[in-house]
Amino acid sequence: MTYIAPIEDMRFVLDEIAGLSGIAELPGYEDATPDLVDAVLGEAGRLAMEVLAPLNHPGDREGSTLVNGIVRTPKGFRDAYQQYVDSGWNSLPFDPEYGGQGLPWAVSTAVTEMWNAANMSFALCPLLNQGAVDLLQTHATEAQKQTYLTKLISGEWTGTMNLTEPQAGSDVGALKTKAVRNGDHYLITGQKIFITWGEHDCTENIIHLVLARLPDAPAGTKGISLFIVPKFLVNADGTLGQRNDLRCVSLEHKLGIHASPTCVMAYGDSGGAVGYLVGEENNGMACMFTMMNNARLSVGVQGVAIAERAYQQAATFARERVQSRAIGTKDAKSSAIIHHPDVRRMLLTMRAGTEAMRCIAYLNAAEIDRSHHHPDQAVRTKSNARAGILTPITKAWSTELSCMITSLGVQIHGGMGFIEETGAAQHYRDARILPIYEGTTGIQALDLLSRKLLRDGGETARGLIEEMLETLAAVGASNNGAVAALAAPATEEVKLLAKTTETLLALGAEDMEAAAAAATPYLNLFGTVAGGWLLCKSALTASGKLANDQGNAAFLDAKIKTTRFYLHNILPQASAYAKAVANADSVMTLDETQF
Repeated sequence: MTYIAPIEDMRFVLDEIAGLSGIAELPGYEDATPDLVDAVLGEAGRLAMEVLAPLNHPGDREGSTLVNGIVRTPKGFRDAYQQYVDSGWNSLPFDPEYGGQGLPWAVSTAVTEMWNAANMSFALCPLLNQGAVDLLQTHATEAQKQTYLTKLISGEWTGTMNLTEPQAGSDVGALKTKAVRNGDHYLITGQKIFITWGEHDCTENIIHLVLARLPDAPAGTKGISLFIVPKFLVNADGTLGQRNDLRCVSLEHKLGIHASPTCVMAYGDSGGAVGYLVGEENNGMACMFTMMNNARLSVGVQGVAIAERAYQQAATFARERVQSRAIGTKDAKSSAIIHHPDVRRMLLTMRAGTEAMRCIAYLNAAEIDRSHHHPDQAVRTKSNARAGILTPITKAWSTELSCMITSLGVQIHGGMGFIEETGAAQHYRDARILPIYEGTTGIQALDLLSRKLLRDGGETARGLIEEMLETLAAVGASNNGAVAALAAPATEEVKLLAKTTETLLALGAEDMEAAAAAATPYLNLFGTVAGGWLLCKSALTASGKLANDQGNAAFLDAKIKTTRFYLHNILPQASAYAKAVANADSVMTLDETQF
């Protein structure tokens, strides 16, 4: 089964949730006209459906291979990547000064969803490259930008993120890779693991962004520096020079994303790989956080994408699979399983969860756009703080939910879902990495708690909650009775979020260990409630359009019904998360010997 980009819903969320029309009025985004955005989404959807999606399942079966130090991607990947580059897709959100198209991140986020829904293994390459560009645009010297940005933005070269080592996963400060000053550059020695697309055959050069430690550096993350380490050194005239002292030692054998080469990289086996410092010495983590935050939003979008792909496949299967007579029918013939209530429940869970995730992710990207381009400093500051809160929620809540949604996709297929040839199992396997890489769910929860909630005393969270209540007041005043009825259950859970936020703020000030134990259920509470809020906002808008005979009536009606299902079947989980926060002291009660 192929993939069809849900452009109608994407456009609805961009317009009604992200506020794309307002973003297009910001300085630098004037080219993001409705016609251009429609053309971008349409053409991206075509490439995703016709070129990338057909390679997804075959690529999973074939996988990437390493032979004599050379990584070969699956059949068709090189040609697909060349089409992607030739069409200019890699340059979408970047600075026109270096060859970018300068379109909003909100639009690029929708396109990123398409690539990942069509073929997540393929899309991981531009995802990491996008983060590398963002990092270099923010922290590199002008000379470094001139050397690397144009080729990275075009996609002619790709970028990677090199943090993890065998002994240093989430604890990045434990890394042992060394950097030694050597004139105008540094010599890098060490090994990195889990390097996504660290070696491949799709481009002539790969630009590795590597964290390493200087001999005189302080311990922990305060002593980490960041280096540009190209596969091939770049001559002064921009041509490629000699091969750098780095190589792919092996490829990881993984649960999913088989077509994506996950590499063990060795640096400096023959004396030291040439690296160029980004930013200041011992300030590498601050620079790398730019790339990590970019990637965290993108990984959250991967959660949306793989959930959408699994939903589409499950819905198609449910329409075609005939099994048992539907309850309540007098027809003796067996029915398509889409007529069975429990299958409907599972499909609606998939649909409603995916639409809620999409709303949060696109709003997140829109806040980033406003934080960068709005002429009012106060608005930029507010949007930056909101993006800060939304990013860990987008990353963690969406990816955890994607695992559940893809699991439901397998369940709807029944026994055939457990058979690889249907492709349902691949979505489930691919999704499982998402809550892990770019910071696990627990790390995102701690980020939300300590760096966002506690740091500003809850100010940003309270502002979001106040906006939620304002939206729901408008929902309750709707002339559409079905929409107005949505306000009461949603308001109840928003008020519970407000109360729990104050509880966690107080707990964090008194007992950080207890607050940390409550962090993940709090993040899930926030994500669940925020998803309900934005779906209610969608339903209110859909109701207004229906009343004025605007748009696709079937689509708008489905938006209201999907929201109702979410509020009655998914939003009630918020109360359970709130109880978990309130009773988080039970987490640390067992002695370690009792496990």
